Amino acid sequence: MKEFLLLFRNKTGEGGYSVSPEQMQAAMPKWQKWIGDIAANGQFVSTQPLDYEGKIIRPGGITDGPYVEVKEIVVGYLICKSETIEDAVAIGKGCPILDYPGGSLEVRTITPFVV
Repeated sequence: MKEFLLLFRNKTGEGGYSVSPEQMQAAMPKWQKWIGDIAANGQFVSTQPLDYEGKIIRPGGITDGPYVEVKEIVVGYLICKSETIEDAVAIGKGCPILDYPGGSLEVRTITPFVV
């Protein structure tokens, strides 16, 4: 089986996420069920939410990020195992991020690093 990265994206709000902490908490049971189902199928590898603030490293220096003008931000990820990207997309279709206004999911194949 291959590993796939599912990137959770959402629109940014005024200096933070567009979804309130209360809305995030209310959605938690749906997230737990979705992730639990993936784990029960033996396809779960890992998942974590990402904090809103971070740093951007470029050859010219380090700046705060994401930038205010960014309309969309990566808010978390899940790594799963499946045979094909189509199977990973099918897993992603049940992701609760799709219930959020402006939420989207990017599915990418993780390519093993060969030395």
